[in-house]
Amino acid sequence: MMAYVRSQILLLAVLATALTSISCHTDDEEDLQPASGHKVEFGEAKAPRYLLWEVNPGEGFNLRRDVYLRMANLVETLNEDSPWILVLPPWGHLYHWANRQMDQSRIPWSVFFDVPSLRKYVPVIEFEDFLKVLPKPWLVDEVYYLQYYKEGWGGEWKEKMDMRECHTMEYRKYTWNEETGVFDGWFFNYGDEVHAKSFQCMSIQGMVSFLKPFLLQNTTGLSVMVDRAETVMHDRFGDIKYWTARRSMVFAKHLKKIGDDFRAKYLDSTDVADKTVLNGDWTKDKKKKGQAKGGPYIGVHLRRADFAISRKKDTPTLAGAAEKIMELLKKYDLKKVFISTDAREEWEFEEVKNLLSGYEVYRFQPSKEILEKYMDGGVAIIDQWICAHARYFIGTRESTFSFRIQDEREIMGFDPDMTFNSFCGQGREKGEEKQERDDYEENFCRQPSRWEIVY
Repeated sequence: MMAYVRSQILLLAVLATALTSISCHTDDEEDLQPASGHKVEFGEAKAPRYLLWEVNPGEGFNLRRDVYLRMANLVETLNEDSPWILVLPPWGHLYHWANRQMDQSRIPWSVFFDVPSLRKYVPVIEFEDFLKVLPKPWLVDEVYYLQYYKEGWGGEWKEKMDMRECHTMEYRKYTWNEETGVFDGWFFNYGDEVHAKSFQCMSIQGMVSFLKPFLLQNTTGLSVMVDRAETVMHDRFGDIKYWTARRSMVFAKHLKKIGDDFRAKYLDSTDVADKTVLNGDWTKDKKKKGQAKGGPYIGVHLRRADFAISRKKDTPTLAGAAEKIMELLKKYDLKKVFISTDAREEWEFEEVKNLLSGYEVYRFQPSKEILEKYMDGGVAIIDQWICAHARYFIGTRESTFSFRIQDEREIMGFDPDMTFNSFCGQGREKGEEKQERDDYEENFCRQPSRWEIVY
C-alpha cells in the first residue's frame, strides 16, 4: 500500500513538472503561455501520457541525439492538445564505444546532458524515474515497431502508414510469452523486468509530425513506445523549432568543466578570452554571427575507423589530413591543434603528429577515473566541446560527430566560414587513371551544407 502511495505522489510531481513545461515559457507567473497560444488551465488538466522511443541498435551516439530532436518536436506539438512526457531512453553500449571491458548500459541522460535544460523545451523524464511511477509488474501499454515499406516508395512519395507484418525484426525481437501473457523485448537492457501489453509493426513513410494524429486518435495507453524512431524524418529541420530543441541539448556541467580545464591548461583557451561565454540559461542566449573568436588552436575531427575503409570519398589519407592542417595553421598563424579521432590504432595519431613536426598537437586522453565515471560517451562529448571552442574547425564530411560540433559553434556565435569545413576525400585508388582537378574538387572536396542557427 505504501509503495502505491509513493508512486502516486511521484506521479503528481511529474504531472506538475509537465504542466509547468507545457504552460511556461518564462519564469514570470504573469506569462504562463504555451507555444500554441492556448492557456492551459489546471482545472482542465488531464493525466499525462508517456512517449518512449528507441532506434536501430547499430546507430551511433550523434544520430541518436538527432532522433531526440525529432521526438522532442513531436512532443512539443502533442502538448498543444494534451499533456505528454518524453521518456529518455537509457544509453547502452554503441558500436563506436570501444571500451568493451566496461559495462556501458542503462546510462541515464544526466551523465551526458543537463536534463533541466531539456525540460525548458519539453517535459522529459529519465527512464528509471518513469519506472517509479508505473505500478508493478512494469508494462508498457503499446509498442509500435516502425519499418519502411517493403515495396519502397511505390511511385510518387507521399506520407502513409499501415499496420503490417513485421519484416525487419532482425534488430529487435519482440516475442509473445504464452506463459505470462505479455510481450518480451529489449527495453533498453531492462528486458527481464519490463514487458509490453501490446505490440504491432507499422510500415510508415513520412515526417515525424505524421505520428501526431495517430498517437492522439489511435492509441489509448498511458505509455506508448515508438521503436526504430529514426524511420520518420525531420519536418522541422533547420527551422526555429529544430534550433530551439537543439539549443536545449546542453552538455552536462561536469563534462564541460573537464573540457574547459583541458583548454585552459594546454590550449591557452578560456571563455572570456575566446568570447564564448554563454548564459547559464540557454533560452537567454542569442549570439551574433562572428561574435565568438575561439581559442588559439585549430579544432579537428578526423573520422577514421569504418570511414577510412568504406567512405574514402569523404575521408582523407593521414598525409592528406596533416597537409591540410598545416596549411590552416600557417594561414591563421597558429601553433596548436587539437585532434579528435576514433582511430583504433595508436600509430595513426602518431603519424599525423609526426607529420606536423614543429607544431603542438594535442588530443584528450581520459584518466581511468574519468573513463570509468563518464565512459566513452562522456569522452566523446569532451572532445566535441574542445573542438567547438577552436578558432577554426575542420571535420569529416557526412559525420554526425562533426555536425554536432558545427551546431555547438553556431550556438556560440562563430563565423560560419570558420565552422563549416571538411577535409577532402582520397579520390581515386592508386593505379587508376589520374582524375582532372575539377572532377576532384566536385566529388572529393565537397564542403558541408551550412545549417545556420535560427532564433
